[in-house]
Order: sequence, then C-alpha cells, then structure tokens
Amino acid sequence: MAEPSKRQRLGEATRSSQSILASVENKIRDTQSDGTGGEGRFVEGSILRITMKNFLTYDYSVVYPGPNLNMIVGANGTGKSSIVCAICLGLAGKTATLGRGDKVGLYVKRGCHKGFIEIKLYKKEGNIVINREIHVENNQSLWMLNGKYCSQKIIEEQVKSLRIQVSNLCQFLPQEKVGEFAKMSNAEVLEATEKSVGPPEMYDYHCELKNFRNKERELENVVKEKANFLEKAKQRNERNKHDVNRYYEKKRHLDVIELLEKKKPWVEYETTRKELEGVKKEREEAKRQLSSLRQTQTPMLRKIQQIDDQLKPTEAQIKAKTAAIKEASLKCKQKQDQLDRKHKEIDDIKQKLRLKQMEEEDHQKRIGHTRRTIEDLKGELAKVSDQPDVTPRINAVNVELRRIQEERAKIEGEKADLRRERDNITAESRMLERKLNDMNNMLNAKEEKLRGRHRDTHSALQWLRQNKQLFMGNVHEPMMLVINVKDHRFAKYVENHISFHDLRAFVFQRKDDMEKFMAEVRDRMNLKVNSISAPEESCSRRAPSRNIESLSRFGFFSYLREMFDAPDEVMSYLCHQYKVHDVPVGNDQTKAMIKTVIEEPYLRVLYTTQERYTVKRSFYSNKISTSNSALHPSQYLSITVDAEDKRNLEQQMKACETKLQAIGERMKVLQKESAVLDRRDNELLAEKKQLSELKGKRRQLEQKISTKQDSLKQMEQNVIDLKKVEEETKEKIAAVNSQKVAIVAAFMAQMKLRATFTMEKVYLALETVALTAEKSKLENDCREGASDLKTMDQKCSRLEQRKVQLTEQCRGLLRRAKSVCRMQPDETLPEDLRNAFSNLPDTLEEVDAMLNEERSRAECFTGLSENVVEEYNKREHEIKLLEKEFEEKTAALKVYRQNISEAKERWLNPLKHLVEQINDKFSEFFRSMQCAGEVDLHSESEEEYDKYGIRIRVKFHSNTQLHELTPHHQSGGERSVSTMLYLMALQELNRCPFRVVDEINQGMDPINERRVFDIVVRTACKETTSQYFFITPKLLQNLQYAEEMTILCVHNGPHMLPPNEWDAKAFIQRRRQRKARA
Repeated sequence: MAEPSKRQRLGEATRSSQSILASVENKIRDTQSDGTGGEGRFVEGSILRITMKNFLTYDYSVVYPGPNLNMIVGANGTGKSSIVCAICLGLAGKTATLGRGDKVGLYVKRGCHKGFIEIKLYKKEGNIVINREIHVENNQSLWMLNGKYCSQKIIEEQVKSLRIQVSNLCQFLPQEKVGEFAKMSNAEVLEATEKSVGPPEMYDYHCELKNFRNKERELENVVKEKANFLEKAKQRNERNKHDVNRYYEKKRHLDVIELLEKKKPWVEYETTRKELEGVKKEREEAKRQLSSLRQTQTPMLRKIQQIDDQLKPTEAQIKAKTAAIKEASLKCKQKQDQLDRKHKEIDDIKQKLRLKQMEEEDHQKRIGHTRRTIEDLKGELAKVSDQPDVTPRINAVNVELRRIQEERAKIEGEKADLRRERDNITAESRMLERKLNDMNNMLNAKEEKLRGRHRDTHSALQWLRQNKQLFMGNVHEPMMLVINVKDHRFAKYVENHISFHDLRAFVFQRKDDMEKFMAEVRDRMNLKVNSISAPEESCSRRAPSRNIESLSRFGFFSYLREMFDAPDEVMSYLCHQYKVHDVPVGNDQTKAMIKTVIEEPYLRVLYTTQERYTVKRSFYSNKISTSNSALHPSQYLSITVDAEDKRNLEQQMKACETKLQAIGERMKVLQKESAVLDRRDNELLAEKKQLSELKGKRRQLEQKISTKQDSLKQMEQNVIDLKKVEEETKEKIAAVNSQKVAIVAAFMAQMKLRATFTMEKVYLALETVALTAEKSKLENDCREGASDLKTMDQKCSRLEQRKVQLTEQCRGLLRRAKSVCRMQPDETLPEDLRNAFSNLPDTLEEVDAMLNEERSRAECFTGLSENVVEEYNKREHEIKLLEKEFEEKTAALKVYRQNISEAKERWLNPLKHLVEQINDKFSEFFRSMQCAGEVDLHSESEEEYDKYGIRIRVKFHSNTQLHELTPHHQSGGERSVSTMLYLMALQELNRCPFRVVDEINQGMDPINERRVFDIVVRTACKETTSQYFFITPKLLQNLQYAEEMTILCVHNGPHMLPPNEWDAKAFIQRRRQRKARA
C-alpha cells in the first residue's frame, strides 16, 4: 500500500436515507451494533455483515446491509460491484459467475499479496461467519467457518443448506451477466426459477421427473423391443411349424425309400438267378447246332482254294502290263510337251517381227512431228525479232523493288520492337495480377473467417454486394473486412480494443440507408446483424490530446489510429466511439514504468506489449484506479493488406492495359502499311517476270530450233531395215518346224506300243473275271453256311461268358442284399422283412418306379433337417419365457407410469400455481407501467419434462403484439425492464434469503427507470420479502422511498474517514442545521 495520502479507493459503505432524514435516526444504532439489533426481521440466510480487506478497490471496509431493500449507490469506479464480487466469492461462488477475471487472485487489490473476505449470515440456531483468504501467488484460498479452518466443499454445503445460489441468475445477477438473463432458454429460466422461489423439493421433483422420463423411454424401448422380438419369434416359429410338418412327412417318405432300397437287391438277385437258369439252357442248345453246321461246310472250302491258286499268276501278268502301259503313256506326254514348246517358240518369233514393224512406224511419225515443230519455231522466232529492247524497264523495276524491301525491313524492325515491348508489358501485367490476386485471397480469407464465426453477417454481406445501388450514401462492409492493419503485429491491439459486435458491423454514411438496410436484412430476412451510422461530422482527422513524441519517454511509439487504415466513415466512427486517435501503444518499457505512466493526465486506455490498461480518475477525489487484462491473440485482423500498395497495383495494371492498347493500335497501322508494300512488291515482281520472259524468249527459241534439228538428224540415222528382219524371221521358223517333225514321229511310235500292251491286258482281265465269278458263287454258298457257323460259335461264347458273369453277379447280389439288410452270410431273410417286402412291388421296374417316386417326393422337401425340429421346440420354450418377461416388463412400465403420474402431479400442480403467481405479479407490474407482460409454462410435449420452460412475453408498444423475450428482438432497455420486473415478481415468492441485481437500470429511459424503481421499492420493502441488493451508479430525482429501505452510499477518495470513525448521527444533525438555516 502507498502512503496514507496516496491510498487508492479507501472505501466506506454506510446506511443512510436520501429522502426522509427523520426516519433514519432509529436505524443508526442498528448500523453501529454490527447489524444484530434487527435480526428478527432477517430471513434465514440473509447477509448481516460484509467485511473486505485488500479486495479489489478496498483497503478495508465493513458493510451492514438491512433486511429488506438495500440500495448501494455510488459513482462509477467507487467500488459498488466490488461488494457484489465479495458476496459471490465469499459464499464459494465461481469467478465465471462474475464474468470478470477467471483467476481468483485477480480480485486481490493491486500491490497486495493476499485479500480477505468475511461474510456473516443470519441463522436462527446461531449466526454463521464465513472467512475466505485469497492468495495471489498460487490463486489459492483458505476457508474458515465460524473461526475454524475447513474445506471449500464444507462451505458450499453450508451455503446450499441456506438456499443461497450465487450461480442462479434469478438470485444473483452481476453487472457483467445482466445481458445473459435474456439469453437464457425457457428451460433454463424454469430451472433457475424453481431453485430460486420454488419449494425445496420442486427442483428435485423436476430432475426426478426428467430422470423418470429417461428411464420410461428406456422401459418403453425395452417393451417395444421385447414385443417386436416376441412377435418375430412367433412369426418365425409359425413358419417353422410348417417346416416341422414337412420334415415328418419327408421322414415317412425316407422310411419307404429305405425299405425299397433294402428289397431292391433281393429283387435284383432273384431276377438275375432266373436269368442264369435260362442262359444255361440256351447255351446247351447252341452247342448242338454248332456241331451240325461244321459237318456241312468242308467240300466248298477245298474248291475255293483251287480257284485261288489259278488266279495268282494271272493277276501278276496284269500288273506287269499295267506298268508297261503307264511307262508308254508317260513318254507320249513328254513328246506332246515338246511339241507345245515348239509351237510357242514360233509364236514368239512372229511377235518380235510385229514389234519391230510397230517400232519403225512410230519412228517415222516422230520424224514428221519434229520437222513440223522446227518450222513452227522458226516462224515464232521471226515474230520476236521485231520487238523493242526491255532492259531499261527491268532495271527501273529492280530499283523500285529494293526501295520496297528497305521500307519493309524498317516496318518489321518496328514491329519486332513493339512485340518485345508488348511481351514485357504482358509479363509485368501478369506479375501485378498475381500480386493483386494474392491480396484478394487474403481478403477472402478474412471473409471466410467471418462466415465461420457469424453466418448471418456473411449472408447480409452477400445481399449488400448485390444491392449496393439501392443506397444513397457510402455503405461499408463489416469493419473486420475493411480495416487493414499496417503490420500484423499490431492486429492484437486493434482487435482487443474494438468489440467483435462492432467488428462485424456494417458502417453507413446516412442513417436512412442504415434503416433501409436493417429493414431488409433483419426484419424481412430475419438475420441477426449489427449496423452503425458514422458521425455526421467526420472525426477521422481528430488530433490526439498529446503528441506521441511527448510520450515516447514511456515507451509509447504510436497511437492506435496510426496502426491501421480504414475508410473515412469507419475511421470517423472508431475515433468517435473508441477514441483510437487518443489510445497510445507502448512496449516493454511502458510495462516497466506503468506506475509512473498511469499518473499522466489524459490517459484513459493504453496498451503495453501484452496487456491493456484502463485508467479511471475519481470524480470526487481525482484518485486513480486502474484495471488491466491480458491481450488475446488476433483472430481476424492479422491478415494485412497494404491499401496503398493495392491502389498502386491497380493503377499500374490500368497503365499496362493502356500501353497494350496503344501497342495494338500501332501494330494494326504497321500491318496495313506492310500489306500495301506487299501488294506493290507482288505487282512489280509480276511485271519483272513478264519482261524477263520477253527478253529471254528469242534466245530460248534459237536453242530449241538447234536442239530439234540435232534430234531430227539422229532419228533419220536410226531407221530400222524391215526386209532384213523379215528374212531372219522366216529362217528361224523353218528350223523350228524341222524339229517338230522328228518329235511327232517319236510320239506316234509310243502311241502304237501303248495300244499293244492295252489289248494284252484286256485278254488277261477276261480270264480273271471268269475265275472270280466261279469263286464268288462258291464263296456265297459257303459264306451263308459260315455265317451261320460263326454266329452260332459267337453265340456259344457269348452264352458261356454270360453264364459266368451271371453266376458271379448272383453271388455279389446275394452278398449285397444280405449286407443291406445287415444279415450274416449264412443267415436267412428275417420274418419281419419278409412281411414288409410282401407289401412292396416284386419286379425291379416297379421297385425302381416306386423308389423314384418316393425320392422325388422326398426331394421336394428341401432345406429340412433335424435341427428344424430342435429349433422349433427350443423357440417354443423361448416364446413362453419371452411372453412371461414381456408381461413383467409391461406391468413394470405401467407401475412406472403410475409413479411418473404421481410425481408429475406433485411437481406440475405446485409449479403451475407458482407460475400463475409469478404471472399475476409480472402482469400487474407491466400494467402499472402501461405495458403488457405475461409469464406462462410452455412445453412442446407434456411428457418431455426437459422441454418444459417458462416463457416470458412482453409488449412495450400498444400497436404491437406480445413477443417472447429474446436477446435480439427487444432493445437493451426493454430487456433490462423485463428482467428486473421478472425478478421483482419472484421477490414476494422468494425462498432464497437474498437477491443481488447490479446496475440493471443503466439501459432504461427515465420513465421506465422511475416506474421500475417504484415497483422495486413497493415490492422489496414488504415484510414478507427477503433481503434485496440493488446496485446503481445514479438515481433520478424525486423518487419515492420507504422506511424499510437501507441505502448504502459508497464513496472513495484520499480524505475518507475510516469506517470506525464514521458518525452518521453527526452527519444527519449537520444536515438538519443547514436545512433549518436555509
């Protein structure tokens, strides 16, 4: 702590009256006697005394609240909310309830190592004193109950037993949580109301009902599952019952099949045995017939052998004659081929002669054509000799062509320069475009963050971009998109200084534009958005109160405004609302000198590297108090884009586009000039070609005539002698004809030889035919007998084989039949099987037919086994158990529903009565304010107890309907009035020992504030109500006060008296004397 004259906020809270001084004298003694004189009027759990030491703004202070309405009045910064914090933390409340710092050590006065809170509570059996000692170093607390150390849990249990609920907004509403009440859901309001004013068991009944409902759902699901499972089991078993019947029917068929399969081997054996006896008899008859046939076949076989001996030499001679005929035929063919070749040779000689004749004819035609060509060329040469000389004109054309070539080279050079320049500008434009796209991508990233955090604002942004033409003045997108921090390190200062509600707000130059925008997006599109109208007079250039150079010795290097760029309207609003032009930013040096810095005048808010400091000066004593908070990292503004760089890039892009257009125009002009030169060049080239051709035509004609004359001489020398060629051809044909005569003679000799051999072969063939015919007749006669003999022999062999086969088959069938019937080899057929077999068919065909029929019938019963029967019987047993279990669960559910119904009556009827009472008071309060309000119990479903809630509906204007209280529909003042009147409606029904409401009247207009104040005084000062703390920094004039009120005035300053030296009686006496003199 500093020197006595430098003590910060040495506070004092006393009881006094602001309206009727005479009525206060009787209460002064209660104040000085530690609050014990009037304990008879206190409700159990009410606060008798609050002692604070080194706590927030207080060095040391003692507060003695009254049993009814306690008005805690004082200027901002004097320490009113510190008393609220002391009540919360002293009664084991959480720091989150207060909405300030999250660590309890932050509530100890700056510069002190520990703080102290003591709260005395009224209790009939004996008052309770709770002490809490807070240590800054480790954020730990030491607790004492009635002078004895204990744990925090014991304190919480003691506080709960007195029905104190500092976490319930219906009982304890700190300044930072006033707006949270309207954000509570209907179900949360109901629970808070139950805890606050309901009977002790009401909230327990509600929780019990919700648990009952959950268990009821579980039971309903179990019963439903059991019923479904039972129904499915019955259906499945009903289907299986048919399968069981089919199984037994199939088993009957299988028994018949088994019996048939046993009889079939016996039938097969008997059939085979009978067949064996028949085969034996047939074999003996076949042997007798075979012996008779063999005796009649022998004479014919001997005669056939004699004919075969005669045929063998004749067939050998026929083969020899055939070979000689074949050889003679081959030689005839050779001679014929020689004649054909000689014919072809004569044709070739004649063809060569014809070719020579045709060649000579063509040769003569070419000679005549060449002579005519020479005559034509000589005539044309005579005409050309009369033309003038064209050489001067050709030289003039060449000069003109060189000039055109030079001009074209100049144009191409200029075009090449322009193309290079165009390529360079295009590359520069692409580079600028990439940079601009990078900047736009960064802006898009900020927009994506906005959409992720607040989708309604993003939807409104899209609508604005499409409809910007509807507005007269400038309209700016949400601040977080248009604010551009110059250095990403500065983003955290700007973001900590400007609330997120304003960062996502649209900024309008004109108010009528803002109203038009809000009517569209909020009323018609039902979007939750913020909008701001910039000050009519621009504040963006407003000068700071001090030059930044004068603060540089403290480490300050810039004002907040200089750290970012924004449109003029946005900057004007931020300077007007957030004073960004007057908020300095410092470094670690500033942090080290903070005690000196806060003494500087004009500093209200300042920043160091990691903290924000808020400096307040007492209006009364000029005493300085500070609060600080850590800077949270930037989330939205760390993405920076230099607006000047972006504008420069856009200007450079436009300049590049202008240059490219100029180059394009110049290229078109050069292209036209080049086309004109090309056309002239083509005309001159054509003229030059024509002149050159005219000049060289005479020389060409002379050369052609000379060439043709040489060719004519050559052709005349190469004439063919046709007579000589014809003589040579005749000589060659004669030589070939002589060769043909010799070949024909040899051919005729071979033909005669072949005819002789052929006749001899014919004579031998006739002799062979006669013998063969005789042999064939004998063979046919013999073959008939041999066929019968062979057939009979084969039959005997076959019957012998069949006999052996059937003998073995009978033995095998007998063994198989006995094996199938499970009989011993020497055992006879049992009587029971013999009787069973007698009812079955006796033939194998009938047995097979019946067996196939029974198998077909058995195969119709597919997918059946003994498991079907076992499963059917097992499921029958399970169904009986399930039916029993289902009946038990259904009965349990019925009993459970009866219990729920009884519990619902215990909870719902008192709750409805309680809500009706609250509604009566709430409606009465609103009617007294010439408004309308209604409280009702609302639920989407009567059986969903977690969906029950208290619905608060209000109407502040006669031309509107009742609307549910929400954080968005009503204004801030309307929400405050509604919250306050609901809490007052609970006051007379209150079961909690005290209620705290901190600065709820700040958003109210004077008329509503006066009306609410009258209701608070009228309600909270009744003897039936509990203790009530109403904290406010100001009061309207000429308010109505009551005798039961206790007013606690909170002052601060360097000249404050210690609490033990404060004399309220002397103060009142002096006030009376002054009033009398006046």
